[in-house]
Amino acid sequence: MLSRSSRPLAAAAALAAVVAAALPASALSVTIDGSPVTFSPPPIVEAGRVFVPLRGVFERLGASVVYAHGIINATSNGHEISLTIGSLRATVDNAPQRLDQAPFIIGASTYVPLRFVSEALGAGVNFDAANQLVALNTNRGGGGGPPAGPPPVAHASLRDLQPPRGATVGSVRPTISATFVQPVDPNSLRLTLDGLDITRDATRSPSGFIFAPPSPLQSIVHVVGVTGTLASGGPFAGTWRFTTGQEAARNILRILSPADGSGVGREFTIVGRTLPNALVHIDAGASANFAGRSFAFGSGNFAADTTADPDGNFSQNVSLQSFPGAAVGVTITSTDPRTRESAQKKLQFQTN
Repeated sequence: MLSRSSRPLAAAAALAAVVAAALPASALSVTIDGSPVTFSPPPIVEAGRVFVPLRGVFERLGASVVYAHGIINATSNGHEISLTIGSLRATVDNAPQRLDQAPFIIGASTYVPLRFVSEALGAGVNFDAANQLVALNTNRGGGGGPPAGPPPVAHASLRDLQPPRGATVGSVRPTISATFVQPVDPNSLRLTLDGLDITRDATRSPSGFIFAPPSPLQSIVHVVGVTGTLASGGPFAGTWRFTTGQEAARNILRILSPADGSGVGREFTIVGRTLPNALVHIDAGASANFAGRSFAFGSGNFAADTTADPDGNFSQNVSLQSFPGAAVGVTITSTDPRTRESAQKKLQFQTN
């Protein structure tokens, strides 16, 4: 018969056997304050929750930890947490808490739930399940901003920030965009969100960029980082922070004409439907990079804003400096004026 003290460990061993059988084949990528980190053994995902090795996560979050007899006690930045192997009960700063899933042991490694541990110690977590990416922000500086390098120009190089600097928005998928005070080389841009590189998924031009998150963000403070080279030469960089809310996605975007892949003239009209009174931004231009619908528009690109009517209908004339047979990319982004939620379509045409 098992003693009372050994029962949690026995339960943890049984859970570990189940978890081990369901380990994902692909490894997670983890960043802390924008810098990549590795764990040995690597993190795992169980039932949609990320678990990391005990020592690795606490050390990287600057915490001291004592682990004995199945009980984990950690202290960092004035916070104290206590976890027990195989138990859903925990304490944070002497207040009782309940976990979704208990810490467990696999082989010689003890795994703890990353989100619970990180947030209990004052760090923010963003988990992109679709791309197997985890970003932690400890608010100790950096936090996904541009990497060290040549002295950047002032933050004034970015304007018309969406969401605004320091703002809290309702949506978990807000439109993220900015315009540049001076023209930049769009192919030099590197864009990050909470330390994760979003450059490929953003639409870039000499005058600005726009990004629609492909999956919901966590309801925490987020950091956008921008680095690149000015068209006149010389590096620039900027960052800003905003906070997302918890409102579920509801924005829609349908392009009625022209059809994706069709031929268009140098002038054509985008017609579509979205939320009533939504803000619609359109970028268009010839691009050297259509792989994966990653658009980096060069000079001569087109940009315009319009507003959907009370029924959600909108149209916008587009005029391009192009030539017959040229490949043209168009990005249409709808933004809910209330929650700032984004909906986006990327289309490719060929000029007649």
